[in-house]
Amino acid sequence: MEENQFDVIVVGAGPAGLTAGIYLARAKAKTLILDTGTVGGQLVLTHEIANYPGVESTSGYQLSASMKKQAKSFGCLIKSNVRLSELKLDQDLKTVVVNGKMVYQAPAVILATGGRSRMLKVPGEEDFKGKGISYCATCDGDFFQNKEIIVVGGGNSALEEAVSLTKYAGKVTILHEFDHFQAFAHAVEEARQNPKIDFIMESHITGFSGDERLKKVNCKNLRTGELFDKEVDGVFIFIGYEANTNMLKNTAVELNQWNEIVTNEYLHTNLKGVFAAGDSRAKKYRQVTTAVSDGTVAALETLAFIHAKKEAF
Repeated sequence: MEENQFDVIVVGAGPAGLTAGIYLARAKAKTLILDTGTVGGQLVLTHEIANYPGVESTSGYQLSASMKKQAKSFGCLIKSNVRLSELKLDQDLKTVVVNGKMVYQAPAVILATGGRSRMLKVPGEEDFKGKGISYCATCDGDFFQNKEIIVVGGGNSALEEAVSLTKYAGKVTILHEFDHFQAFAHAVEEARQNPKIDFIMESHITGFSGDERLKKVNCKNLRTGELFDKEVDGVFIFIGYEANTNMLKNTAVELNQWNEIVTNEYLHTNLKGVFAAGDSRAKKYRQVTTAVSDGTVAALETLAFIHAKKEAF
């Protein structure tokens, strides 16, 4: 019979969850990491990481694989692609039900559920997801060899991924709703200097159309009100992320108006023994390094909590 009692259950196997697992397991805490998707989370979808301290350049996949290997080497049990049927977090012994039948329990839980790509939510988007519309350059860039594509967004991810997509596409147009970008200066400069990249500013997409695949985007110039269409082979959307907290809606965990988990500076939630880390937490900056930092703090606070709990008995 499978073991179901742990010291800590970590929900989420992105960089925050894996870092927490490394610290917990190395401290000999019996640790289970659960994830509804692939180990690595959004990190797996990142084409290149060049600002992780001590690592000159690597892919998100390689970095997450290294983190997973390290967590497992210290004794973490990792289960991915599971369905979280129920979370009972407002009791001394927390309970997580997986796939409707497996019940796991621990006195402490770290919520590191991460985020997901934000959608434009315009007509045709659902119809053409995977049929010309993508949210992952690493996953789908190769399908657009010598094609014409649009990248939607104006932050670091949009500009950096636009540059990476020029390795495949014949032409890349960055479409952004403002007259300026929200990215770092070096990312803007790199995009502007790339001969394959054009720009459409102060505009947004109002809809998508096509037959079996995407053929055309319907756009609006936000300054003039002009409506125009553009024929393209593909669209990559990079307009940020939303917190993966739907599974917490029926729990007592406090969420803010954006459905992000509310914590104090030590990453405690409003529930005793429940901590949060990474992109699902309410905070200003979301980078791999901030997720790793969160995972570290959450793990250390969790260890202090379970040690205090054991000493009380």
